Amino acid sequence: MIGGVDTKRTKWRDLSKPQRIAVAVLSIVQFALLGAALWDLRKRPQEQIRGNKRLWMALAFVNWIGPLAYFKFGRRG
Repeated sequence: MIGGVDTKRTKWRDLSKPQRIAVAVLSIVQFALLGAALWDLRKRPQEQIRGNKRLWMALAFVNWIGPLAYFKFGRRG
């Protein structure tokens, strides 16, 4: 224990079956969002993107927030 915080990491085998399924589903959703954002950024012309295309590509790798922010704020029309 460091500063009152337990530093033991939970291992995959320690998770219950529903927890494993939840982690797998959320991972798939996260990677699907990332893939969709990167695909859209690659295909969409710069004129249809608010801001710098490379910056949005980098931000897309921020869990959940990056791709969702791109779809909400980064695209025009």
